[in-house]
Amino acid sequence: MEQQAAPAAHGYESVTGHAAGEGQTAASMLQAFFREDRFFLVLSVFIGIFSGLAVVCFRYAIDWCGIYVLGSGAVLTPWRLIAAPAVAGLVIAVLTVRVFPEARGSGVNQTKAALYIYNGYIPLKTAVGKFITSALAIGSGHSLGPEDPSLQIGASLASALGRRLKLTRDHMRLIAPVGAAAGLAAAFNAPISAVLFVIEEVIGRWTAGILGSVVLSAVSSVVVMRWFMGSEPLFRIPPVELKRPSELIAYAILGIVGGLASVAFSGGIGVMRPWCKKLRPWTQYAQPAVAGLLIGLIAVMGAPQVMGAGYEYMDEAMHGQFTWQFMAILALLKIVATMLSFVSGTPGGMFAPTLFIGAMFGAAVGGAEHALLPHLSWSPGTYALVGMGVLFAGFLRAPMTSVFMVLEVSGNYSIIVPVIVANTFAYVISRALRPVAIFDMLSRQEGLELPSMEELREESILRVEDAMQPPPELVPDAADTMEKIAKQAAHAQGNVLLVRLHPGGWSSITREEIETMMREGRGSERLEAILEGGGQIPYLHPDHSLDMALRYVDRWPLVPVVNRANLRELDGVITQRDVLERYRDFGGE
Repeated sequence: MEQQAAPAAHGYESVTGHAAGEGQTAASMLQAFFREDRFFLVLSVFIGIFSGLAVVCFRYAIDWCGIYVLGSGAVLTPWRLIAAPAVAGLVIAVLTVRVFPEARGSGVNQTKAALYIYNGYIPLKTAVGKFITSALAIGSGHSLGPEDPSLQIGASLASALGRRLKLTRDHMRLIAPVGAAAGLAAAFNAPISAVLFVIEEVIGRWTAGILGSVVLSAVSSVVVMRWFMGSEPLFRIPPVELKRPSELIAYAILGIVGGLASVAFSGGIGVMRPWCKKLRPWTQYAQPAVAGLLIGLIAVMGAPQVMGAGYEYMDEAMHGQFTWQFMAILALLKIVATMLSFVSGTPGGMFAPTLFIGAMFGAAVGGAEHALLPHLSWSPGTYALVGMGVLFAGFLRAPMTSVFMVLEVSGNYSIIVPVIVANTFAYVISRALRPVAIFDMLSRQEGLELPSMEELREESILRVEDAMQPPPELVPDAADTMEKIAKQAAHAQGNVLLVRLHPGGWSSITREEIETMMREGRGSERLEAILEGGGQIPYLHPDHSLDMALRYVDRWPLVPVVNRANLRELDGVITQRDVLERYRDFGGE
């Protein structure tokens, strides 16, 4: 009978011994592991500092481009509004086609590809190209934002630093998301939202080590950013509150409208982007320029607010500076302007346009509801903030990040219920009408099959209880003699019998082993004396994933499934055949 040391509680094995061919003990390997992990945590702080400095320079570059390209006057001249984004688009096209081809897009999918395809490798040239082209695009008035490019710039700097320090492959894969969190946190001035987004949409999982590294990089980058640019939030948030529970109906309607707007927004990009990519190659030089020209025309016709990131206009919307009719028009025009910029291949982010559209739609829906139902309290700031979360949840499909982003930006937890209600409606509607999330759609259009975090969240999980068999009627006790166990084996089914150990745990014995011991005249001996502390096998619980069962069923022919409240109570048993058959049936469902 196999004499193997017992695994730790809950079915996890304990590993001892020497690393083959390396002459290192398990203790020295463990010590080296923790030493490298501590170094990675310290490195995360420096990644945050460097990323924070890069984002500060990036924000200044956007402002300077805006001053030199569009002018510094309070009233922008029409010819500049039209010419600036068009000429800048032509320059950007030459740079992205000839010099920085990897700078196209928002940067989120590129960072995700670095994690899952390229082992964390992002060329430093990508960060340089993203910095130059995105600053020129946003500063000249293209309808894009700095957050996604900041995310990729941080990831690229982190990747370059990791290569310089010759980190292990596992740490190289994680270093890009760590830099991404730092860049996004500095751009947003919101470390919690940045951490959640990177874990929710880029990494897709988290451990204590991953969370620690991402948090340290995000916090350190925000500290650097606030040192240079001040600690003021992106928006001057007016007093916001929920006065009556009946108002939740109004926020639910906002969630429905926002969900439909998200579907239209992502659907438009999904149709226009492949169409633009199929045009003749020479049109790649003209597409950003044409997009800039059309955006300039929208601005000249009375809506210059759609140009650039538009933070200042979101702030004005929160303070009631626009009529609700005009804000609805701005939201629609911003969707058009952002689609033109993004599908043309102009580098820039989707976060700021999403927040702009959400703020305008939110305040517009709130104003329309107040006009129809005057008894509703009217707070444009509250509806604009909730609208930001609604579009974030519906378009970017990051439901957890959308809630905490609103709370972090507003600093007011009294609106958490309206945010959750509206975001839930928007997310459910968007998911039902548009099954593929925007970032998944963009990666598949590029021919990349990156893991869909949304699909993973929705995926059914097979558990041990889905495959296990009922417990056997006869379960011998290790305190029984071999003679008694042999009699029980004669009436038992199968070739393997489970055995209860004292004071706890489980073992197994086969019919051949029983027969051998009986022939050797050991029938009067107790099984526990024969085992002498060995022979213990792992056990599982019904709620464990079926993947965990695969770790054991190929080494032990019969694995017990025990109750969490009583480890001596057998809920069932599972074998390799049970696991494989359940997976086969699941694949055909």
